Amino acid sequence: MEINNASALLQSLIRIPSVNPEGEPGTPHTGEQSIAEWLVCWLRETFPKARVELRDVLPGRPNVFASFGENDLASAKPRILLAPHTDTVSVGGMSIEPFSGELRDGKIWGRGASDTKGSMAAMLWALRDLRDVLPTLGHEVCFAGLCSEEAGQHGAIALAGQERFDFVIAGEPTGLDAVIAHKGALWLTLTTRGRAVHAAQPERGENAIYKMADVMRHIRDELAPALGKNSHPLLGHTTISAGTISGGIKTNIVPDLCRAEVDIRYLPGENPLPSISANLHAVCPDLEITHVQSQPMLTDEAHPLITLLKKCGSRCIGAPWFSDAAIFAQHGMPAIALGPGSIAQAHTRDEFITVADLEKGVTFFRDFLARL
Repeated sequence: MEINNASALLQSLIRIPSVNPEGEPGTPHTGEQSIAEWLVCWLRETFPKARVELRDVLPGRPNVFASFGENDLASAKPRILLAPHTDTVSVGGMSIEPFSGELRDGKIWGRGASDTKGSMAAMLWALRDLRDVLPTLGHEVCFAGLCSEEAGQHGAIALAGQERFDFVIAGEPTGLDAVIAHKGALWLTLTTRGRAVHAAQPERGENAIYKMADVMRHIRDELAPALGKNSHPLLGHTTISAGTISGGIKTNIVPDLCRAEVDIRYLPGENPLPSISANLHAVCPDLEITHVQSQPMLTDEAHPLITLLKKCGSRCIGAPWFSDAAIFAQHGMPAIALGPGSIAQAHTRDEFITVADLEKGVTFFRDFLARL
């Protein structure tokens, strides 16, 4: 397919499966290798003077990195990074063909259309429109297609350890507003253990499900209200939610194992893990707790490039979700999340982005970059 506009570019990106392999991807076509290789070819053809690299992160899951400055001039310039992620969430349960990239009713449909290949297409097409002037801008402009954002954020972690940037825009569907603050995510896996016996004599055993029920009741009745007292003007309250629970193998056996998973979204400046662990162990002393954590982010609204983004039409907002921007912020690089489209369409059964929103994204990024 000839790529002569941002819509065609987005359709091409959607048609390359790049589903994150964690969990239940809903397809055997997982990983970011194919889309990364495609992007490298497109970037090298479109920007013959750019430095374009494929950087291995995990097996079959590389980052793409490109710099559009002239090396002898760019080294003294501040560096700005446009960084959408190349992976998508599962396609299981979708009501449309996930990799069709169909253009219908003024919308482009498919997994990643909103989150976040739409942002990627808008960024790339704006860069294409400015390809003759990019080396002359006051900033060295870089692009990264980051793997693994939807689980693990390994692509952002790798790049943040390799390069330094003065400002980072992680591509996410924000309606072109600048997400300067977002919550952190803390995912707990809780395990209770008991002793299995015949259910006709339950008093001889120890019921792992009952132990977990005590833990869940404490989360609902005690922890949730306590955490909800913490608030932030852009982000609202800290939240906790039990997401999964499973235990037992048969009705007539007292269960000796129960597992549950809990989602906590917390505010910048907080570290809720120690107090939550202490609370839960007070209820169930032998409770086993493992966790995965993504950090919150808070970037100073007074940053000059945020001021420039506001001149281009952005508002400064907060978000309850996390993004790769937080990884760069952790490494001392001011970062935000921004892109066209709505988070309401992300991860949905019939994901789409409107062509109008995509084109607004191209115009926005072209205007912003031209002012650098």
